[in-house]
Amino acid sequence: MGKETILVVEDETDILELVRYNLAKDGYRVVEATSGEEALRLAMSAPPHLVVLDLMLPELDGLEVCRRLKNDPRTKHVPIIMLTAKGEEADIVAGLELGADDYIPKPFSVRVFIARVRAVLRRGPRETPSESEAISIHELVIHPGRHEVLVDGKRTPLTSTEFRLLHMLARRPGWVYTRGQIVDSTRGVNYPVTERAVDVQVAGLRKKLGTAGNYIETVHGVGYKFRE
Repeated sequence: MGKETILVVEDETDILELVRYNLAKDGYRVVEATSGEEALRLAMSAPPHLVVLDLMLPELDGLEVCRRLKNDPRTKHVPIIMLTAKGEEADIVAGLELGADDYIPKPFSVRVFIARVRAVLRRGPRETPSESEAISIHELVIHPGRHEVLVDGKRTPLTSTEFRLLHMLARRPGWVYTRGQIVDSTRGVNYPVTERAVDVQVAGLRKKLGTAGNYIETVHGVGYKFRE
């Protein structure tokens, strides 16, 4: 393991200690904050490699902390994993819309938690391909300029909406997109379409891609992501 710094923001002492102990055991340097204000101060003064952020914080909640971190040029590229209580589906969606990278519902398995931390850090600060750059991932090649998708070297005809959807997901493998984000990206902001329509669109895209369609994974209650 490297010596990445992880800022853990959690006001429950037992959970904070559990997270701190296991991250330190895995070789990470851990910085702790028990409030949103303290988290922002620490993150702005010395941006960490990752923030593990509880959403249920006193006064300044986790969603507002996430929003401020993602809106500040000093911390906008720092990945965030949200810790959420069971039943906070709306907050999960809101956090992902604000730019959070992943979420872990409480109670959680320590092994799963560490695996998710490793996965987010592995993605690291790599740059997202530009809108015009060709993407080669798994057996897929996506050419934005040609509006063309090749699966195992064979051209696969897609509608314009299907192409935009695939391109959006494939540009950031592992990143979870909500259905609202997908609609805004593929159809335009405030386009009148239901979440069910997004699911139908994804189903059609998967079918056209054949076995490669399995790389588009459903994140239940939230949206979709492209497998890394």
